[in-house]
Amino acid sequence: MSQENSPAQALLLLEDGTLFRGKAYGKTGTTAGEICFNTGMTGYQEVFTDPSYTGQMLIMNTCYIGNYGVNEADVESDSVKIRGLICKNITKRYSRMVATGSLEDYLSANNIVAIQDVDTRSLVQHIRQKGAMNCIISSEISDIDTLKAELAKVPPMEGLELSSQISTTAPYYYGDKDAALKISVLDLGVKKNILQCLAERGTYLKVFPAKTPAQELLDFQPDGIFISNGPGDPASMPYAIATVKELLAANKPFFGICLGHQLLASAMGIPTFKMQHGHRGLNHPVKNLITGRSEITTQNHGFGIEPEATRNHPDIEITHLNLNDQSIEGIRIKNKPAFSVQYHPESTPGPFDSRYLFDDFIAMIRQHQ
Repeated sequence: MSQENSPAQALLLLEDGTLFRGKAYGKTGTTAGEICFNTGMTGYQEVFTDPSYTGQMLIMNTCYIGNYGVNEADVESDSVKIRGLICKNITKRYSRMVATGSLEDYLSANNIVAIQDVDTRSLVQHIRQKGAMNCIISSEISDIDTLKAELAKVPPMEGLELSSQISTTAPYYYGDKDAALKISVLDLGVKKNILQCLAERGTYLKVFPAKTPAQELLDFQPDGIFISNGPGDPASMPYAIATVKELLAANKPFFGICLGHQLLASAMGIPTFKMQHGHRGLNHPVKNLITGRSEITTQNHGFGIEPEATRNHPDIEITHLNLNDQSIEGIRIKNKPAFSVQYHPESTPGPFDSRYLFDDFIAMIRQHQ
């Protein structure tokens, strides 16, 4: 679809020197970070506000977004978390009765630099082959050497600690204070719908900042412990690994999602690694090895847990496998009430196949009581 007023040109430069030319969108400016792609066909606003995308330059794999506008109810945090956006087509026109504005205005209001009219099929294929890398988008700098110099200043995602930068700065409560069960939540970049999925199952939550000592989470006298998703490299978070070790020693029912899964594995001595290009989207097949059933899952992660160390660990049972690449998607500790999954059962956006995991957590808490 043609855009009004002949939008300005924009450049996308990858770390390996690959250059794409397109049209500017959102805020005029320059932005850089690690490039990644999302294979979902919808749910762009939930994706943009997912804290796990902090510091990343996102390609929306679908060829056309913006057609249903934006709605303040469709957010997973208090702001847009992506650093930049790359698309084939973004429309100014939208049609949805509950929409409160256009995607263009939303991106501009959140200071997001974007580029469209990019051959995203070619770009995604390039990343699948070459792997994740940093990139830079600019709608104000046309000199390639200047862009290269700016891109060289951007730190790699590997070794980057981001959770403490986007976590809540003070504890807060969520849910019904008269609920039968209490859960302590360590916020490493938690999505709002995760809290909602827990609260609607009869729990009262206290959400703690990322660097809260384990004893403070236990002082709430919770019936269970939840460790959230979040951005960055889990290996750069010794403070969180130490906290998880202490929480496991308390023998409370324990559930981790995404980064929480990686930290549980790390606390058990299993290393993490940087994936070729990660898993991001709402159509990833996973097999539950306990039930034998497969489920279509929502995912957003660029790191994983080391397969051989996991398989050879005497106290770990692998519960879920990715059917595309056989990466490990779920574990449980054999001698403790603790389990985790790499994907996102709260599924916003995405299918509801995996929401049973929240029920499993509640059942574990009640059994432990």
